[in-house]
Amino acid sequence: STFDVVVVGAGIVGLAAARELIQRHPSLSFAVLEKEKELAHHQSGHNSGVIHSGIYYTPGSLKAKLCVQGAALCYQYCDQKGIPYKQCGKLIVAVEQDEIPRLKALYERGLQNNVPGLKLIGAKEIQAKEPFCRGLMALDSPYTGIVNYKQVAQSYAGDFQEAGGTILTDFEVTNMEMAKESSPGSEDGLKYPVIVRNKK
Repeated sequence: STFDVVVVGAGIVGLAAARELIQRHPSLSFAVLEKEKELAHHQSGHNSGVIHSGIYYTPGSLKAKLCVQGAALCYQYCDQKGIPYKQCGKLIVAVEQDEIPRLKALYERGLQNNVPGLKLIGAKEIQAKEPFCRGLMALDSPYTGIVNYKQVAQSYAGDFQEAGGTILTDFEVTNMEMAKESSPGSEDGLKYPVIVRNKK
């Protein structure tokens, strides 16, 4: 098989990249190669599932910007595709007096990162939100959520295939090499200069 672009690895990063590339370049042929029999079999299917809100990253950093925008895009994508998620929120709790300044610093950082809905709450509000939690003060991040990222990855794969992409599972890449010079009159060596091999 010959393709213009091949992505190796059908985890959420590989599938998201392939999906974006095929949408940007629909005239090219694309494939995703995956060594397992199923998609998102490793880290993408076994993570915490948290949709992070972007509190912790340095204000103005690319990580902060991408986390906040990424969370918004994740919720939007899940809504479009009917993928269930829970916007359960998160409490970051100060249980000792000396933790309060750090909590307030996190709050300021979250505000600078444009994290929506952040607020500082006291002991009574903590208990009202989570009866089994005790603390002096907490940072309430209502925008934090959870989702099954394996389901998101499989949806990306569906988008990729609907756009004409090919996914080859049980294809463990063992080598990539430059093609040997093609015979006279053949354009293959110039058109497809890279060979991607598996055990077969």
